[in-house]
Amino acid sequence: MSVSGSALLSITPITSSSSLHPRDSKKSSSFSNLPSRHTPTLPSPASTSSSSSSSASTTIDNDTDFSSESNPCNNSDCVTVKSAKFTYSRASPSIRWPHLKLSEIYPSAQTQFPVSSPMEESHVFSADSEAKEGPQKKPDSGEPLGGSDEAQQKLGRPSRNRVKKMNKVALIRAKDWRERVKYLTDRILALKPEEFVADVLDDRKVQMTPTDFCFVVKWVGQANWQRALEVYEWLNLKHWYSPNARMLATILAVLGKANQEELAVEIFTRSEAFMEDTVQVYNAMMGVYARNGKFNKVKELLNLIRERGCEPDLVSLNTMINARMKSGAMVPNLAFQLLEEVRRSGVRPDIITYNTLISACSRESNLEEAIMIFKDMEKNRCQPDLWTYNAMISVYGRCGFARKAEQLFKELESKGFFPDAVTYNSLLYAFSKEGNIEKVRDICEEMVKVGFGRDEMTYNTIIDMYGKQGKHDQALQLYSDMKSSGKSPDAVTYTVLIDSLGKANKIEEAANVMSEMLDAGVKPTLHTYSALICGYAKAGKKVEAEATFDCMRRSGIKADCLAYSVMLDVFLRFNEVKKAMTLYQEMIREGFTPDYGLYEVMLKVLVRENMWDVVDRVIRDMEEISGINPQVISRVLVNAGCYDHAAKMLKVSISNGYELDNENFLSILGSYSSSARYSEACELLEFLRGHSPNNTEIITEALIIILCKAKKLDAALEEYRSKGEIGLFRSCTMYESLIQECIQNELFDVASQIFCDMRFCGVVPSESLYRGMSSVYCRMGLPETAHHFLYHLESKGSIVDNLSLYIDIIETYGKLKLWQKAETLVGNIRQRCSKVDRKVWNALIHAYALSGCYERARAIFNTMMRDGPSPTVDSINGLLQALIVDQRLNELYVVIQELQDMGFKMSKSSILLMLEAFAQAGNLFEVQKVYHGMKAAGYFPTMHLYRIMVGLMCKFKRVRDVEAMLCEMEEAGFTPNLQIYNSVLKLYLGIADFKNMAIIYQKIQEADLKPDEETYNTLIIMYCRDHRAEEGISLMHEMRRLGVEPKPDTYRSLIAAFCKQQLVEQAEELFEELRSNNSYKMDRSFYHLMMKMYRTSGDHLKAESLLAMMKEAGIEPTIATMHLLMDSYGQSGQPEEAEKVLKNLTTAGQVLDTLPYSSVIYAYLRKGDYKAGIEKLTEMKEASIEPDHRIWTCFVRAASLCEQSNEAINLLNALQASGFDLPIRLLREKSESHVSEVDQCLERLQPLEDDAAFNFVNALVDLLWAFELRATASWVFQLAIKRGIYRDDIFRVADRDWGADFRKLSAGSALVGLTLWLDHMQDASLQGDPESPKSVVLITGTAEYNMVSLNSTLKACLWEMGSPFLPCKTRHGVLVAKAHSLRMWLKDSPFCLDLELKDAPSLPELNSMRLIEGCFMRRGLVPAFKDITSRLEVVSPKKFSRLALLPDDKRDKAIHAYTDGKKERIEKQKLKAKQTADPKRLKKIKKIKQLRKRKYIREALTPNLIGKQRTFIPISEKQTM
Repeated sequence: MSVSGSALLSITPITSSSSLHPRDSKKSSSFSNLPSRHTPTLPSPASTSSSSSSSASTTIDNDTDFSSESNPCNNSDCVTVKSAKFTYSRASPSIRWPHLKLSEIYPSAQTQFPVSSPMEESHVFSADSEAKEGPQKKPDSGEPLGGSDEAQQKLGRPSRNRVKKMNKVALIRAKDWRERVKYLTDRILALKPEEFVADVLDDRKVQMTPTDFCFVVKWVGQANWQRALEVYEWLNLKHWYSPNARMLATILAVLGKANQEELAVEIFTRSEAFMEDTVQVYNAMMGVYARNGKFNKVKELLNLIRERGCEPDLVSLNTMINARMKSGAMVPNLAFQLLEEVRRSGVRPDIITYNTLISACSRESNLEEAIMIFKDMEKNRCQPDLWTYNAMISVYGRCGFARKAEQLFKELESKGFFPDAVTYNSLLYAFSKEGNIEKVRDICEEMVKVGFGRDEMTYNTIIDMYGKQGKHDQALQLYSDMKSSGKSPDAVTYTVLIDSLGKANKIEEAANVMSEMLDAGVKPTLHTYSALICGYAKAGKKVEAEATFDCMRRSGIKADCLAYSVMLDVFLRFNEVKKAMTLYQEMIREGFTPDYGLYEVMLKVLVRENMWDVVDRVIRDMEEISGINPQVISRVLVNAGCYDHAAKMLKVSISNGYELDNENFLSILGSYSSSARYSEACELLEFLRGHSPNNTEIITEALIIILCKAKKLDAALEEYRSKGEIGLFRSCTMYESLIQECIQNELFDVASQIFCDMRFCGVVPSESLYRGMSSVYCRMGLPETAHHFLYHLESKGSIVDNLSLYIDIIETYGKLKLWQKAETLVGNIRQRCSKVDRKVWNALIHAYALSGCYERARAIFNTMMRDGPSPTVDSINGLLQALIVDQRLNELYVVIQELQDMGFKMSKSSILLMLEAFAQAGNLFEVQKVYHGMKAAGYFPTMHLYRIMVGLMCKFKRVRDVEAMLCEMEEAGFTPNLQIYNSVLKLYLGIADFKNMAIIYQKIQEADLKPDEETYNTLIIMYCRDHRAEEGISLMHEMRRLGVEPKPDTYRSLIAAFCKQQLVEQAEELFEELRSNNSYKMDRSFYHLMMKMYRTSGDHLKAESLLAMMKEAGIEPTIATMHLLMDSYGQSGQPEEAEKVLKNLTTAGQVLDTLPYSSVIYAYLRKGDYKAGIEKLTEMKEASIEPDHRIWTCFVRAASLCEQSNEAINLLNALQASGFDLPIRLLREKSESHVSEVDQCLERLQPLEDDAAFNFVNALVDLLWAFELRATASWVFQLAIKRGIYRDDIFRVADRDWGADFRKLSAGSALVGLTLWLDHMQDASLQGDPESPKSVVLITGTAEYNMVSLNSTLKACLWEMGSPFLPCKTRHGVLVAKAHSLRMWLKDSPFCLDLELKDAPSLPELNSMRLIEGCFMRRGLVPAFKDITSRLEVVSPKKFSRLALLPDDKRDKAIHAYTDGKKERIEKQKLKAKQTADPKRLKKIKKIKQLRKRKYIREALTPNLIGKQRTFIPISEKQTM
């Protein structure tokens, strides 16, 4: 199915100054096979005044970007678009009416804050509430924004609400009021991101009243809603001023304008109970809902106002109208119904009411109701304002009455108004919609003449007009002029261009425009994405269309019916049925249904795939969901080739009284005839004869079609000529059948005659028939007629994308030596297509050749070779950049290779662009590949390049590569800057290489670089991790002396280091220092750190005191805080105290979850009181708290440490009774289905906080390992790696590193990982690939995980196996083995003969593991371990292995022998030390050493020493001999 139809864009200019940059759009278009493309429109002021959706300042955030040439959304990771601020100078009256010379009244040409419509202003608060506190102008709903009373008098209309003149004292007070508010506002807005509003508010440099603070919140909110919310919350927190109605209405208005509905609802809900029932507060909240078109919510609040005893005012009702107009399309007479509802409420509609209704009619192009509302307005003596007239001009223009709009425009001055820029834009749109270029040009000249000039809306309107007329060059030129004139294109500008270019098959240019849109920081709208998707679909680029659709949904934009339809059509055309049906189901769920043409395409594909059950379901959807009548369904089924179903639906339609559809009937009969199913055809004819008599002509047509399908052309022609009369037959299908059969039999003259009869009878040929007849006339030697047919199709809006037709015509022209007409045809193709197809060029060359025009043919050849104009380096860089922004980095090499094949050489800037792109994507391999290729090409790196390379390699912890890069920099004459050194410091910090960190710091000092905050903080964290927190404190003091303030994270790291080392006094001292320092605001995390330290040390009394400190500091303890307190009780072996805390929380009415219960349960289970733990679980269930991952982890972890299996089973049975039976089934049952269940469980846990999946996997693997289900533990371990719960680089044998890092794993997981790691290394040793490094490093860490030391556990396991791993002498928590020794051990050790993990045949009665002094070891090793460690302080792994394997009596003898031998060695050493203490003997020994050295040197210098004795005999021995 081809995407036919046009995506006609209509842009309505804004017709009021307060709706200056609208984003709302409307759908309108026509589409033949697919739903029509969106028609993005700029809502007129009539539509935006009531909806209050536009503002002059818009921030755009997006995560996508688009290629300049192809698919813009090929990668799941999208790019963030920078924020762009839109300003509109015409918000100032001095700019809107320059001829009135209002510059003295309005000196500023720019608006500082977002401009709202009158409707928006009415949502915030009553106007006179501001007038009470200062001499601000009371906003009049009827006057334009920015217009004072004096300005209104100059405009020809007296003010209706003049403010009384104040005396001097009042004037001075008002000025002081503004200065105070402005002073505090400026200070708050000047704060840095890391600074707090509290710092300004606590300062109290100016005296503020509660009303002053309301204005502070409002003014701050106009620039930064987050800061405004912070002011509001801080005032409530400090209880300086209790929340009042005005303050609440103000913050709700601020959040509403910032589209922060959830926050506004939360604050309203929280504060409503404490506020008196004030209508202004409800109005503000209704305004928030109205912005998003939530009419039902507004109605609920309106009813709530009445229930509370308040009467809604006019603002309330206007807000209700605004919400209804935004909530959906208008129904007939809706405007009058809403107007009557206002009157029934006892309120007289004002100018805002009428303007809102007229604007909505304008947005819906409802001219009739707009005129009726306008007349009602005049009838009730409500004076229209400029906003009203602008809306009326807009609605006339939208409905195609440009002359009426012009007439109303000319009447403005007689009404006392002067047109503003929006008025001109509305009139401009009216004529642009008609395509009246001359009139549009005249209006533009008049605008410039009166001092307005072209603004964004002007440009958008004219660009849209050019796009509709196919003048894309003029549209793009105007777009360039727009940017060069300093105007910022908005979403409508880009959408118009993308849509028009996509319709013209200029998809590459459309993608370029999308890229420019994102580069400019403008967020694409639904219409923008839809236009680009339609363009890709039309160009047949399925991948790009799908990626764009996915990118649209990822960016938060919901697809509409058009987007779904286009994508469904694309999938169907490319035969991706599964994707198509998935999207179809989603489309139905979202409330959209395909159109008839799309149903046809879908059914065709389903029939082709023999998916008849799906066909039946789609037909049911057409009847039940889409509500299509049987006759239409039958027609759709016929077009889709479902003839049996079509016949059934045809019978249903005839039975229901529908007229017989001739074409459907003939098609069905033709299908029966072609398949030789004559009985079915007869049955259908009998049915029709009985239910639809007097249809002789239809039966005749059916017979002709059947004969044609039966290849009986002679009989068909005989029937046609004998029974047919001119004008009798009206079936297009019959004519097409006859013509097609004549063409197949090459009876072209007969086909032409029947085609003429068809047209004479008024039967409209189909597009396919026109194309077929074009080919016929080319064969008949009549190319002009064929060309005329194609021209006729194009004039009807059809897209002739079959180049073979053009090629046939060009070739026919060439055969007739009419190359001039062929040249003209190719010229038309060049204007319509950005790139002419090679076959077209070849056809034209052949046409020239047949006429002997060599020079012209050569010129075309040169044009093909040239493919001009020649690209430049900037062009190439633009292509590469487009691919990069779209995250299609894998295509960069393809494009570059193509360019190089064409003779282009890649510049240095292009290579650097590629390298930066790969670096940002984190693709180290490609970065290094490009880097080395650049050096090989003769390009030298720059400092910027080195910084990128070093930063990326530091991120991947490529230590050797980083060190090599630093050496290369020095050789190239570059000195690393502080940023590079900081990256290297973080690298070494990440791998705990503290020695090299000191070297880098020394280099920083030698290079006279001044360390910054990042440098110091990294070094301090290094000292903390290296258990040298005292040195970190010293460095922090040095940091302060140099004027660099530490970060709060630095303090946090120091306190955490002291807590980890259990240096309680130092941690308390630093904590108290931080508490006494008022410049730092400690948060809850600092208290939690201290509480964790007290928990570890078991000092629950100090933990209780911390709780009191938190409350004194104004920090309310959370559930997590109480959880830590309960944990401290649990660590100290007092679960009863933890339970008391839990009861206090319950008594206080806290809403509890499983966190506090898990603390108490774990305390009981840790103490071994399993019964009490199970009772607490039951109590929790009775409290309606469902156990979650925390409870599961507690019970599984406790079960893994049970001595006997029956105890573990009791715990897991309790867990099963609570609804989680997976652990108990893993122990008792052996089924492969458990793999998928565990995987599904991990999938549910993974998104949860508190490392839910990680902790659960650790506990589960511990349990499985402890009870000898080692194979099951292995696949759980591998599932965790697959899901990203565990790191995928736990062991790195395949990376030629052979290292492993088991930190943060539980003991069981570490033992599983160790076994798998040894197995991988054993395979690599036997195969010789990958090669091992000189030494292999195993990182265990020094931390404990749930009372288990990973370092001790792994050492016990490796020592038992007699491995060559030894503790590292320079780093704690690291084991190192020489690679050669390790390979030999892996090959020869009996422990390594079978490293396969297997499950025990049955569950053992006892736990195979025991926890001894923080070491999780094999139960059978415990006695030997205790015996060896208690009698021998230090022992090598091999000796430990030999001793552990010996029986008790032999081990006792071996240990005695070892200790006796050690004592003898110590005695000998002491004796030798005494002997060497003699001075004479020392002198003699020294002389002997010197003689030995001289003789060694002499022999080394003597030639031909092969076989010479090199064992030197001491001098004393020679004398004896």
